[in-house]
Amino acid sequence: MLSVLRHRTYRHLFAAQAVALTGTGLATVALGLLAYDLAGTRASAVLGTALALKMVAYVTISPLAGALARRVPRRALLISMDLTRAAIALLLPFVTQVWQVYALILLLQAASAVFTPVYQATLPEVLPDEGDYTRALSLSRLAYDLESLFSPVLAAGLLAFVPYERLFAGTAAGFLASCALVVSVPLPAPPAPGGATPDGARPGGGPCRTFSGTRLFLVTPRLRALLALDLVVAAGGAVVLVDTVALVRDTLGRSAGDVPIALGTYGAGSMAAALLLPPLLERYGERPLMLPAAFAATAALGLSAAAASSWPALLTTWFLIGAAGSAILTPAGRLVRRSAAGPGLPAAFAARFSLSHTCWLLTYPLAGALAATAGPRVSAAVLTAVALAASAAAVRLWPRTDPDGPHHLHPGLAPDHPHLAGAHGGHAHAYRRDDLHPRGVTAPSRDQRSGA
Repeated sequence: MLSVLRHRTYRHLFAAQAVALTGTGLATVALGLLAYDLAGTRASAVLGTALALKMVAYVTISPLAGALARRVPRRALLISMDLTRAAIALLLPFVTQVWQVYALILLLQAASAVFTPVYQATLPEVLPDEGDYTRALSLSRLAYDLESLFSPVLAAGLLAFVPYERLFAGTAAGFLASCALVVSVPLPAPPAPGGATPDGARPGGGPCRTFSGTRLFLVTPRLRALLALDLVVAAGGAVVLVDTVALVRDTLGRSAGDVPIALGTYGAGSMAAALLLPPLLERYGERPLMLPAAFAATAALGLSAAAASSWPALLTTWFLIGAAGSAILTPAGRLVRRSAAGPGLPAAFAARFSLSHTCWLLTYPLAGALAATAGPRVSAAVLTAVALAASAAAVRLWPRTDPDGPHHLHPGLAPDHPHLAGAHGGHAHAYRRDDLHPRGVTAPSRDQRSGA
């Protein structure tokens, strides 16, 4: 899997992602301590509102990332978002009011909502080989999981020597390091104003409109299934992240130190799946792995209520939920890449980022409200039902063979157009909907087939 790091541009981008994630992890710890200083016993409410603002920013702002990426050079856009995030991190230690925390967090997450989908859309262009791209997706998944384990440990070590306000300086340093790594490599540029992209799409055309990526997800079968699978992941993840404290401390009566162990087991399952997936994906493809993983996640979630009676059972269940979730999330980029042409990738990845976080915006409050009013077991039962319905929907939405679109013609394109690649008699490729295929990939008409 590490062989993909031989690509210099990707190596720098991956390092940028890793250091930025570490900085974000430090900010998460520092923000909790800042909220306690400002709000005291209301710190949990402040943090909950800040996390809700994060999701709102992700859902509402990220669709704009696709439009920005069509008009602003990728490198300049990523650099500006990193600099914005670094500046906001440096301002956070100086806030004195809770509303100031909310305002700065909203700005910080808005910048992340632009940075992340543009970064994700850049990877398939930097790594055109399917195998390399698959390995890059697994490494990205590992980076997220390692951050969840490493950042709290790093923060704890730093807090032994410095006050928590200094952690925000570490956050800013992470974003500045990410910025320097992005500066060091060339990235794909947007098309010239008014000109056509290498794939033939016009910058002002369909997939470059702000919400074209969302429309792509709604009309492409495999992407509609991916949305259902995202809901499965969000249901399982919400139970783990929201209910773990209550299950460990109240139901099992264990110490506070066991809470990060339980959460770490969830992350360990995710990492294990990410390490194993690349060769399996190359051999079997996405559907035979992702759909069973959805039902596995649902089954593990259904067992979580019974697992709460035993510490080893809880750890095993959390490991399985993490592994199944990773088996869904890691290959998702391959589906998006297959469903959008190069010019439409930023809008497609922006839509993926926004819509997947919409699922979390639904499951987080549902899990929290149910756990608070009826207990963790009821919360797990209801979200199991949600995951089961979403898994069944994914099976129905995703065609069993997921074939390429039909053989079709482009009579309006020159024979040497890059999209045709010499296929003068027409061609077939994965279903997509873009400027060259405004109604999706369709078969040629009788007149087209006869050469009329």
